[in-house]
Amino acid sequence: MAIDTLQSRIRKTKNPAVVMFVASSDRVPRHLLEGRSFPEAYGIFCRDILSGLKGMIPGVRFDMSGFLLLGSQGTELLTGLMKEARQMGYYVLADLPEMLSPAAAQNAAGLLSENDLWSFDGLVVSPYLGTDILKPFADLCKKDQKDLFVVLRTSNKSAAEIQDLITGARLVHMAAADHVNRMGQGMIEKCGYSQVAAVAAAGAADSLKNLRSKYKQTFLLVDGYDYPNGNAKNCSLAFDKLGHGAAVCVERSVTGAWDEDGEASADYVHAAVEAVSRVKRNLGRYLTVL
Repeated sequence: MAIDTLQSRIRKTKNPAVVMFVASSDRVPRHLLEGRSFPEAYGIFCRDILSGLKGMIPGVRFDMSGFLLLGSQGTELLTGLMKEARQMGYYVLADLPEMLSPAAAQNAAGLLSENDLWSFDGLVVSPYLGTDILKPFADLCKKDQKDLFVVLRTSNKSAAEIQDLITGARLVHMAAADHVNRMGQGMIEKCGYSQVAAVAAAGAADSLKNLRSKYKQTFLLVDGYDYPNGNAKNCSLAFDKLGHGAAVCVERSVTGAWDEDGEASADYVHAAVEAVSRVKRNLGRYLTVL
């Protein structure tokens, strides 16, 4: 599967929202933790949410770090959830922890290329350790028809301290975007977008506008919708005129909707379904997916 699959599922659901799962204890309703370990409770929570959102959203995203920190239980839970999500028809993204270059090729081979343990369609990585980190993943993604999402600009408050520094005539994250664009040129799919995609920031409107304008064939995953500086209007800047070429990642506003405004609800699935519907309506005020 490649970026064509994600774009096709966005068009089918008419909803570009991708829901992220972070293995954190504050994401789980307290009643699920009674008599259970956190991995057991979180597994129930995630599976229920996945079942409830089936057919409503095109894909899901898993933060590998939080799961791996739970040890063998977390690893088993993560691999199981990714496999089940794909079986349900979701496009599955996984965030890879940072690594040093000597391990990049080995880790790429372990995660990709005829490995049934890690069942995903796209992998999220950082470019800021250099292209020797990215290239092994890009090469194997091309071979195995998977996608590489490279984080260019993040939505956290201090992101601009480094990512928006000026280097020559460009901002640092736009210089990184040039590398991503070059790397993805030989990997353009039928939908017109490359298997080497980029992660951008919902809180940085000018960045989104520039990325979409300059890199016509780069698919953009807009992160930070849940951040105070993120909003649907900004997110819409990442899409082309047909409402294609981008997806919007949401996390706490959906997976934490059961605890909205401190009013905990036992029906966390219903809360997540309602939250996804709100996200779709909000995005629909500014873009139409054709």
